[in-house]
Amino acid sequence: MIGAVAAAGALIAPAIVWYFFSPEFTDVGYQPKQPVAYSHALHAGEMNLDCRYCHANVERSSVASVPPTQTCMNCHQLVGQDRPTLEPVRASAASGEPIRWVRVHEVPDYAFFPHDAHLAAGVGCSSCHGDVASMEVVRLEETLSMGWCLDCHRDPAPHLRPFDELTNTRWQPGEDQAEIGAALLAERGLAPPEECGACHR
Repeated sequence: MIGAVAAAGALIAPAIVWYFFSPEFTDVGYQPKQPVAYSHALHAGEMNLDCRYCHANVERSSVASVPPTQTCMNCHQLVGQDRPTLEPVRASAASGEPIRWVRVHEVPDYAFFPHDAHLAAGVGCSSCHGDVASMEVVRLEETLSMGWCLDCHRDPAPHLRPFDELTNTRWQPGEDQAEIGAALLAERGLAPPEECGACHR
């Protein structure tokens, strides 16, 4: 009897680990403490700063890139000069040492995700990152798993939007999104690849 239970446990345990330790269960909601309390809700939300002001290369590069300290100092030379929470920013500007931001959205090294190609196709920031403009601290909203990516490549229409809405993180598809998405798919000549080599290079 004990042997049968042990054998069943040996078969069930890996299945439980495989399923419940997948990105869907382990990563969504990940919200690390950052070295500077940067509020996207304030900057991108209240102040309506465009994502591309800080993530300047996102339309031209495969990576969105984290802004250099000088980007922060463009405003904070004048704004909040004496604020204690901005001391790491001032120290970084004075020393030339970059701020060590903690990465929130990360795909494995063996996967290739080009930001520029997705924006050029009309997939907006919030499709992957959620409504960042309402987040005090950025958190992982989607699994970023292979299955999640493939679901979008097989049916991108729900995520396609007008180009002037790409950085609007509050954008939501309307009731007619199926028709709009299908029209944009045809108009833009999109055929998202599903073969392994598209993402694994």
